[in-house]
Amino acid sequence: MTSDLSPPFRPVEVDRTSPVPLYFQVATRLQELIEKGEIGVGARIENEVDLAERLGVSRPTTRRAIQYLVERGMLVRKRGVGTQVVHPKVRRPVELSSLYDDLVAGDRSPRTEVLELRTMPAPDPIAAALEVAPGTEVTWIERLRYAGGEPLALMHNAIPVDVLRLTRDDLAAHGLYELLRRSGLTPRIATQVIGARSATAAEARTLDEKRGASLLTMTRTAWDAGGRALEYGSHVYRASRYSFELNLSAG
Repeated sequence: MTSDLSPPFRPVEVDRTSPVPLYFQVATRLQELIEKGEIGVGARIENEVDLAERLGVSRPTTRRAIQYLVERGMLVRKRGVGTQVVHPKVRRPVELSSLYDDLVAGDRSPRTEVLELRTMPAPDPIAAALEVAPGTEVTWIERLRYAGGEPLALMHNAIPVDVLRLTRDDLAAHGLYELLRRSGLTPRIATQVIGARSATAAEARTLDEKRGASLLTMTRTAWDAGGRALEYGSHVYRASRYSFELNLSAG
């Protein structure tokens, strides 16, 4: 059952002297309300005229802000129903932090299921990424990360065994970067590659998606301040629930 959008919004505080477009300022405010749960999943967005009046901006600005959120996958237009809020995505800034830390910061109730934890010789590609000799012993970890009760990411990591000893209980209760920091090991620099592909049948089952659904991919190697490789990660995320956010500026 859906409900109409009911919270009494204050007018959006827009800065008309800012180079940031007004529609983007409005869209950002609505997005914050959706992500905080103040506008619930399934809520219907009222008509543009009334919403524009309540937000304190023009109708064209409101229309463009709504279209922006539709394109971002946070709103959907349904014939006979109107514009509705769909499940908000987790937005992750592209910086040196862990998914667990980002979910905690965003009050998204992270939970971790440890699917595999074993010691193995590092395959050549992983050894190269960690800058260790092929066959060097690493701890191989496979985890399923939940956010707000839903599966969000399937994560694989390799940690040189002489860097950190890990247990299933540690990994279920804490983020990997938190465990590194507790051991006095702080990731300071990383190389990271972001991509996309379709889910395999096994990944789709694990992540509660349809086979062939779009996944975001991320591979990363992180080093400490002294140049020691701490971890290699290869993760996939549900594109329907997750996005990376980049802040860009002209140099």
